[in-house]
Amino acid sequence: MQTVVSASPASLPVWSSPRRRAATAVQRAPVAVRAGILPWVPFWLALGIGGWFSFSNEPGSGFYAVLAAIGAGCALAIWLAGRRAAFGLLGWVAADRIRLAMLAILLVVIGAGLAGARAHVIAAPVLDFRYYGPVEGRVVAIDRSARDRMRLVLDQLRLRDLSSSRTPERVRISLLVGTSLPVAGQRVMLTAHLSPPPGPSEPGGFDFRRMAWFEGLGAVGYTRTPVLAVAPPERGGIYALHRLRMSLAERVRQQIGGQAGAVAAALMTGDRSGIEEATNEVMRASNLYHIISISGLHMSMLAGFVYTALRLASVAVQGLGAFPRWPMHKLAAGGALMASAAYLWLSGGGVATERAFIMVAVMLIAIIADRRAISLRTVAIAAVAILAINPEALTSPGFQMSFAATVALILVQRPWLQVQSHLPWWLRPLLLLLVSSLVASMATSPIAAAHFGRMTQYGLLANMLVVPVIGMLVMPGAVIAALLAPFGLAGPALWVVGLGTRWMLGIAEWIASLSGAVFELSAAPWAVLPLAGAGAMLLLLAPVQQLLAPQNLTLLRRAAGAALLMLAALTWWGAERPLMLVAADGDAVGILTDAGRVPSRPRGGSFAVADWLDADGDPADQATAAARPLWRGEAAVRTAYVTSGDRQLAVHHLNGRTGLAAMAQVCTQGAIVISDQRKMSPSPSAAGCVLLDANTLRQTGAVALTAEQAEFRLVTTDHPDKGRFWNPAAGGLSMAAGQYQLQSIDGIE
Repeated sequence: MQTVVSASPASLPVWSSPRRRAATAVQRAPVAVRAGILPWVPFWLALGIGGWFSFSNEPGSGFYAVLAAIGAGCALAIWLAGRRAAFGLLGWVAADRIRLAMLAILLVVIGAGLAGARAHVIAAPVLDFRYYGPVEGRVVAIDRSARDRMRLVLDQLRLRDLSSSRTPERVRISLLVGTSLPVAGQRVMLTAHLSPPPGPSEPGGFDFRRMAWFEGLGAVGYTRTPVLAVAPPERGGIYALHRLRMSLAERVRQQIGGQAGAVAAALMTGDRSGIEEATNEVMRASNLYHIISISGLHMSMLAGFVYTALRLASVAVQGLGAFPRWPMHKLAAGGALMASAAYLWLSGGGVATERAFIMVAVMLIAIIADRRAISLRTVAIAAVAILAINPEALTSPGFQMSFAATVALILVQRPWLQVQSHLPWWLRPLLLLLVSSLVASMATSPIAAAHFGRMTQYGLLANMLVVPVIGMLVMPGAVIAALLAPFGLAGPALWVVGLGTRWMLGIAEWIASLSGAVFELSAAPWAVLPLAGAGAMLLLLAPVQQLLAPQNLTLLRRAAGAALLMLAALTWWGAERPLMLVAADGDAVGILTDAGRVPSRPRGGSFAVADWLDADGDPADQATAAARPLWRGEAAVRTAYVTSGDRQLAVHHLNGRTGLAAMAQVCTQGAIVISDQRKMSPSPSAAGCVLLDANTLRQTGAVALTAEQAEFRLVTTDHPDKGRFWNPAAGGLSMAAGQYQLQSIDGIE
């Protein structure tokens, strides 16, 4: 008699041992949603990482203990659900649903833990005062600032009268005078002004301190003195390779010439120090700036060119009867992987380039492993790898835009394959370019607009005219030039590369010159991108498994996704800009009027004022905005009025010690007085003004004035009792006077 074991765990023979029943049941059980889970793994990790970054206070050991307990509980629940289902005590559908829910929570917990672990691992001192004096250190990087100033990044620092425990790990110094540049690995000395990395220019704005923390920058500053070499460059090691890379970049710039050569050097080696800010601006205005940064576009073009070239060569070899059984497509993928790794080294290995390499490497390894090279699974694996190594990448526009474009192109792949068979062969490449450019632009434009406050009206046209040239001329030419450079024969290939970069710059200048090329937008509130990202995931990606998401739940999921997208749009649309903004140094004040924001000064506080105008969606520069009617009085004592409903508030901006001397005259009931100096006189009385001097602003950071139901409220960037690694609490500085004075308005947040 033969016993037949069915696929259902409940039908196992009752006489078999429990262990045997469990083992057979696990083998026969439905595949537990593994096929559909992977694309959602980075989403769940991102929820945890984003949640960790949203805390206003640095989580302590208790928080991580709770995370560990929740994670252990989820893992235990996953195991128990599988065991109970294996023994027939729980249906497999219910068990899969439990395991899926617990897995989602576990991944959220892991994401938060990864972010916290990363922040602790890279912890380094941050300068907590303004320093002026000698600086000695080793050059690790050279780049160019937005003001066309060369900058040095130094490590192994020595600062006068500063212990090693308080010395930053790295600093970045702008060179305000022309001087011969050192090379990477060289130890130098200079006299510099250093200060802590600056905070946001307004509450809720971009926090450079956080980015600096994860880049290891403990201070930034400038020097007006020459850079002196203390010791010759280090021999061998990573810096020798870096110097080789920089010398290659210089050769490319010299051979091609001009800004076309600088752009070619950036594309080939990642060195953007030769690109002038005017070039960067026209590239931004034409939506071509992403081409300058070595990213997924360049890495995929290079890998595709090498793979195709090796594949065609192998076909020719096999056509001659050699190596008939060799898996040439796998060898081609291996060669493309090696070329991509070489490109990663040559480009300097920036975060964006590392991200691009991981994505391309996963796809090439999929070919070697006989898996689909382009799928949501490969993109998900790349995203998980990046988030595990650099959780802070989640907050960067490069990470968000590159994965949004990649996912969008993969989702449109199947519809395109269904349509292209009905099209003439000669029309397919052109339409494919149009469709891919349109889809990628639609996926990335909202993210770029939320981060940078601008939309390019003709970006699609610019990319259609430039991207094919980059793929057909620049990247193949760069590969051939790299292969021929050791023999001194790279000239013709670099000439071809120069043709491509000159074409790109010409198109960029033409597009940027068109009327309405750039449309300015007001800043998006912080919640817009998380809402939009979650909504897009729910709306566009497939459910984990039809078993777990029947038709009615699928419709509900998509409706929830559409609702989140709508909520993100309404949140952005309904956001109101602050009535008044005060710079963290007290050197600039900007008041919003019907004509736009009006700074108190035509010069000074330029970084903060420029950020305010950009966040307002105002294309004016500081001098133009300051010429709008509002402020009156001499330069040292500026006066204006903020109006909301029936209430009017006097604002006085005192500049320098001359302005501070007028404190007694302007400090009246209900007025706000801002000074860039420390208050030297006794505190104003309870009937006096609200004073924001240098001492108070040091604790509060930038300050915003808002109106709620015709009542005014001050909102600060920082709080003396709250802080993160990159934004420590103010500590022992007294806020009693500031709190007392601020109560005369309606409070401070």
